[in-house]
Amino acid sequence: MNIFQIIKDQYVFSIISIIAGGIGGIIVSLVTQKILSKRGLFSYFVNHLRVGITTEDKIFGSVAVTWNNNPMPNLFLSTIELTNESLNDYEKIIIHTHSNTTKILSEYTQLLGTPNILEWSKSYKNRVFVEPGETPTKNQKDIYFSQREYIIPVFNRGQKIRITFLNSAKGPKVPTIWVSVLEKGVKLKYKLPKRSIFGVPQPNAAIAGLFMGIVVIIFLGLFIKSNWIAIIIALIYGLIAQLPGAYIIKFLRKIREAIGG
Repeated sequence: MNIFQIIKDQYVFSIISIIAGGIGGIIVSLVTQKILSKRGLFSYFVNHLRVGITTEDKIFGSVAVTWNNNPMPNLFLSTIELTNESLNDYEKIIIHTHSNTTKILSEYTQLLGTPNILEWSKSYKNRVFVEPGETPTKNQKDIYFSQREYIIPVFNRGQKIRITFLNSAKGPKVPTIWVSVLEKGVKLKYKLPKRSIFGVPQPNAAIAGLFMGIVVIIFLGLFIKSNWIAIIIALIYGLIAQLPGAYIIKFLRKIREAIGG
């Protein structure tokens, strides 16, 4: 092979490398954009705590729970916690809460990790606005006691909001309060709260710890000659497997956040 053939072959290889690199870059870019623009996921749960109950008992006496001097038969504190679980940050998100079995009274809202509260949306303010000196109409009362609508100026990934309602269930059962999100491309999912380790749900930490346990067992089999020592180490790891599992998931979350920017 002469020098001209070598130069030609190197030139062709360079062209192929450039083309392959360009195609690879396009694929990586498309995959990254797919990750970044995937459907948003919000999750929420609602916790109900009974505050008091109005009862009439001729033998042991009566108990009266009132709100604005009006008896409330079943008074509850209901707390909604909503989490942005997606890789995206959102602006001007509208959160709607409603109930047809519960009378919603007063409220307390908070964007967790900040001193900010949630404001009512402009449309909701207009619907329940009452001129000074006037009284609310029946329709306005129905709206106020059955629903709320809030606007979140900025809702970052991983951030949470908490809404607590003082309310009165219309029947003997616990209240039912529903949440909806008015945002294109966002899926809202109801999730029951789970026990967590270092902020990681226990089931997830246990699964990650299990896979890490396989690596530990392989290591013990290759490098530990004493069976008793290997058994003791394996037993100790089994007792604390959720801890390394939680740290693994937290590490993977950091990577995901780095990919998501």
